[in-house]
Amino acid sequence: MAMRRAIFIDKDGTLIQDIPYNVDPGLIRFNKGAVEALQKMKALGFLLIVVSNQSGVARGYFDESALLALKDHLMIMLKEHGVGLDAIYFCPHHPDGKIVPYNTDCSCRKPKPGMLLRAAETFGIDLAQSWMIGDILNDVEAGNRAGCKTMLLNNGNETEWEVSQNRRPTVTISTFAEAAEIIIHQRQMV
Repeated sequence: MAMRRAIFIDKDGTLIQDIPYNVDPGLIRFNKGAVEALQKMKALGFLLIVVSNQSGVARGYFDESALLALKDHLMIMLKEHGVGLDAIYFCPHHPDGKIVPYNTDCSCRKPKPGMLLRAAETFGIDLAQSWMIGDILNDVEAGNRAGCKTMLLNNGNETEWEVSQNRRPTVTISTFAEAAEIIIHQRQMV
């Protein structure tokens, strides 16, 4: 069986507008061009998988059940635009959290690649033919460590700029629309 290709997408600040620790479905707004870009990527046959750190659970700001409701709402919103997400993975952990058992140093919290590796195993994904798109270098590092090509959406959300080999994106973009164009161009070159 042929391996599948995926686009891994960070949620807050990349796919949707960044509202810290938001679990209110009514506040979800897609970033400009994100839905149209996902439509194009899906048409190319990529799996679409959201991977998101959600330390609000470990910090006690909301329960994991709120994430499940948010996940369902986000999938419905995208389906209304003709975009079927294949999966959403959340990491509810943070080593400085106060809620047991979420206050742990896990393997899924980006910049670690655990969510991407789990998705690859579940869906039979060829990580070398896949992309990770995020708005901070932790997203880039997770993608690079998993073996993906990476895109940094440079929209002002990265504030630390601690660069190392694993934190160098394959490409830097300024809009989500650019991500689709790069991936389309790459597919035409194959």
